Order: sequence, then structure tokens, then C-alpha cells
Amino acid sequence: MTALNPHSQDAGSREDREGEAPLQRILDEAKAPPRKRSKLAAYISLTKPRVIELLLVTTAPVMFLAQGGMPDIWLMIATLIGGAMAAASASVMNCYIDRDIDAKMERTQNRPLVTGEITPMQALAFGLALGVGSIFWLGGFTNWVAAGLTAVAILIYVVGYTIILKRYTAQNIVWGGSAGCMPVLIGWSAVTGSLSWEPVLLFLVVFFWTPPHYWPLAIKYQADYEAAKVPMLPAVAPPVSVGRQIIGYSWAMVLSSLALIPLAPMGPIYTVASVLAGAWFLKLCYDLTRRAKRGLAGTQLKAMKVFHASITYLTVLFIAVAVDPFFNPFTG
Repeated sequence: MTALNPHSQDAGSREDREGEAPLQRILDEAKAPPRKRSKLAAYISLTKPRVIELLLVTTAPVMFLAQGGMPDIWLMIATLIGGAMAAASASVMNCYIDRDIDAKMERTQNRPLVTGEITPMQALAFGLALGVGSIFWLGGFTNWVAAGLTAVAILIYVVGYTIILKRYTAQNIVWGGSAGCMPVLIGWSAVTGSLSWEPVLLFLVVFFWTPPHYWPLAIKYQADYEAAKVPMLPAVAPPVSVGRQIIGYSWAMVLSSLALIPLAPMGPIYTVASVLAGAWFLKLCYDLTRRAKRGLAGTQLKAMKVFHASITYLTVLFIAVAVDPFFNPFTG
């Protein structure tokens, strides 16, 4: 990393931010080093905004599928607000519980609870308020099925993953990752007040997607997990074994996405997107595993390519879920 004059960097940053909206400025501060963060930005940083964005990417499209077209705009806004609050709550509680291991990992050493910008009690109160608020928000503005599923999602992530699984099993992200699948069920139930097989299949897509998404990132930060004694799979298994499991879960993910085509049924937009995106992502997973098997240099770089590709895959697939009802000859 190139060294920069902190004073010139601050001046340039101030000039660059003059035209920014206040919310964008706060979000930028949340990603900045601790010495540059305001108190508000530190609280926002605790909520892991990028994770919230990814979860909402799977919530809204399912509402289009459930409606068979454009859902009520106010219902969608209310659902996304409640979902963002719930995801933020889970992230804050995760930071509160994991503050000891976050201090040992280079990737997480700038989190506000580690730097002391926010006290544990402040974080706990913030996380609980967001969680309780999200449940009552969704119960009041959508329905209590969606609210109940939201409560389950928070409990799975905070208790199931963070407290029970993360520190004790290499399959932690597999089962704990089911919390990240819940927005699919929440989005569907917000529209219909019930569940059916379509959201269950999309739940499985996200469930099987989670290991191929997270394990490549863990390959890069293997040393961090070893230092913190967290048994994330890449920290306790050979790279070839990790690669093979990534391939297995990726195949399960793609097959689950294809199973939705006859069940829904889905139209040409989703069909083409799911086939092409799935084939592209599988190729990247095979490339990563071959490189790991040969012990070639650049395995971490290839792993990060798979990590970023997993986000692109999920985004493309769920955009197709949202767009498909408008061009589906089988609907209406």
C-alpha cells in the first residue's frame, strides 16, 4: 500500500465530499479508519451496510415473483426497511459477541467495539433496539408471518451461528448461513401472508450459495481465522478439500435454481439467466480447485475472484427473478 500524507488526504477527501449527500458522507465515514469516523458513522459501521445490501437484493425480487408483477410499492418499502433493521440488528449483535476474536483478526481490528469508539453496552442496546423494532415494524406494516420469520432469522444468526456454531465447527457458515436465506421467505410472506415451494427453492439457492461465497474469502484471510482460533473450513482443511466442497455446494445451488423453472413456472428471462450464470460460476469454482490441487501461486487471488463472482451471480439471478414475471408467458 502506498504511503500518503494524511493531511493532504484529509484535504482531498473534504473537497471530494463537498458535493455529496449527507447520508453518502456518513456511509463513506463508516468505511474510513476509526480516527476519521463520527459517532454516527461508527454505529453504522457496526451494522455492516454491505451485508444489508446483499440481503435486500434477495428480498425485493421475491416480492415481484410472489405478486406475479409489481408489488405494492409501500409494502415493498416497509418490508425493505424492516429487513434492513433486522439485518443490522444481527450484525451489531455479532460484533458485540465476537469483539474478542475481532481484536485478533487483521480484517476486523477496526470495528468500533475493538477500537473503543462504542462501548459493549451501547452496542448491545443498539442491537436489541434494532431487532425488536424490526419485528414490530414488520408486524405492523406487513404481517405477523413475516415478522415471525424475521425473529427466527435474527435468532439463527445471533444464537445459532455466532454463539453456538462459529467457534466450534468447520461447517459453521453452512448451517449458520441459513439466517441469510430467510429474507427470501420474509419477502414472499410479506406479499402473500404464507409460504409455498417457490420461496423454499430460492431459500435453498441462497443456502447452497453461502459456502461458495464465504469460503473463498476465508481462503484469503486464513491466517486471521487461525490466529483467532475460529475453525472456518479453509483454516482447518487443505485447499483442495475446500475447493471440492465449494464445487459440491455450487452444483447444489445451480440445480436448486434450475428446479424453480418447472415449479413456478419461470419464463425465458429467468431460464436463460440461471443457466448462463450457473455455468459461468461453476467454471470459476473448477478453476479455483484445479489451481489449489496443483499448488499454483495466485490461489488466494483466484479465490477472491470466486468471492466477487458469487455476489454477481446472486445479483443476476435475483434480478432475473424480479424481471421474469413481466415477460413470462405462463403467468396471468
